[in-house]
Amino acid sequence: MKRRKQRRVVAALLLLWGLLETRAAAGGGGRSLPQFSDDVPFRVNWPGSEFSLPTAGVLYKEDHYVIMTTADKEKYKCILPMVANGDEIESYWTYEVCHGKRIRQYHEEKETGQKINIQEYYLGNMLRKSPRLDPEQEEKEKETEDSKEASGNKPIPTKNIEGQMTPYYPVGMGNGTPCSLRQNLPRSSTVMYVCHPEAKHEILSVAEVTTCEYEVVILTPLLCSHPKYRFRASPVNDIFCQSLPGSPLKPHQLEQLEQQQEMMKMPIRRAKEEETNSKEDKFSSIHKPVAVGTQQLLTVGTTHISKLTDDQLIKEFLSGSYCFHGGVGWWKYEFCYGKYVHQYHEDKENGKTTVVVGTWNKEEHLEWAQKNVARAYHLKDDGLQMVKMVSHYYGNGDVCDLTDKPRQVTVKLKCKQSDSPHAVTVYMLEPHSCQYILGVESPVICKILDTADEYGLLSVPS
Repeated sequence: MKRRKQRRVVAALLLLWGLLETRAAAGGGGRSLPQFSDDVPFRVNWPGSEFSLPTAGVLYKEDHYVIMTTADKEKYKCILPMVANGDEIESYWTYEVCHGKRIRQYHEEKETGQKINIQEYYLGNMLRKSPRLDPEQEEKEKETEDSKEASGNKPIPTKNIEGQMTPYYPVGMGNGTPCSLRQNLPRSSTVMYVCHPEAKHEILSVAEVTTCEYEVVILTPLLCSHPKYRFRASPVNDIFCQSLPGSPLKPHQLEQLEQQQEMMKMPIRRAKEEETNSKEDKFSSIHKPVAVGTQQLLTVGTTHISKLTDDQLIKEFLSGSYCFHGGVGWWKYEFCYGKYVHQYHEDKENGKTTVVVGTWNKEEHLEWAQKNVARAYHLKDDGLQMVKMVSHYYGNGDVCDLTDKPRQVTVKLKCKQSDSPHAVTVYMLEPHSCQYILGVESPVICKILDTADEYGLLSVPS
């Protein structure tokens, strides 16, 4: 496997500022504009002066910023995320990794009429690391590692790659070329294999973490079938640009550009609305998702299904062939009653990435229902009890990286009165890591809640 210097671009900022013919000035003690990998997505925000930096997720520091000046002399202080992309591979050196054999760093020079001169160092050889000064200590550590691996309790190591903690499979290699800076001790390396479904076993980065000790990150699709090493798409990293005194909240030319784009979208939206209205007159018994959404916090969308008869809708929903879709952010959600709950993301380049949040198993739900409230009531004015919500357990989702346990979700189907008799609201919450609550609320559900048995299971009304 060989890879030359990674191509790097100042992606988000240069795209934006290029449109505005801007210039970057040094900020915070002569700080120059940093480099961004074009593999990491960025998003520019304009929060105004009253703003606090996020405390979770990607790290931000007040002094990690650049001052940007537009062609109209508007000035902005842009705080950048501390995204770790690994050490850039030097253009002078070429790297060669042969799994289980060696890691070689070399440079070739060919002068006219002469043979090729090769300068090379071996950063690691074989499958074992260099011997320690204390063989007994090494043997004890090996026994500890073997016992952890045998019991299945060995933790999966992670590394900050492109702004998120990413699991990797390490392979140690030692016995490299002697290092003159360390009393001729042999060079050693840790090869970190990271899952990436579209990679071709390529070297992402090479870093010298301490003198003559290296870390080599390699992207490979071979790990992706293992749930603990599953690929996660790169998160969108926010850049926060605050206007300096005398400048508007957002650059004037950018405001004009956004207004023009909005005007260009209007005819397309009208055409889509007309197409949607015409399709509402037709009913399809094949999986028909319900489009949702405008609010981004708890409620992720309300839609209407007024052209379907109640009997048709209820039968399709309870059979699992009529699925609800929700979500307006990076992740979308799909719920098919009595089948599964999925979380997914789609883009043109990588296609569809799906995470199984939970799958239906009647026996597991019945066991869960004996320990939890599966059917909730409320009292009517006349004192009679009426079912207002049922809860169903969907377990055996994909293994969670944070807990090393399968994901699980409690689906809450709730009666919710509305002026529109066929409105449906869908939302997703995560009160604990990889333990979810999916809420589905609608007047349609009111029509079937009375069929719930003691375990909350529903049936078609007679």
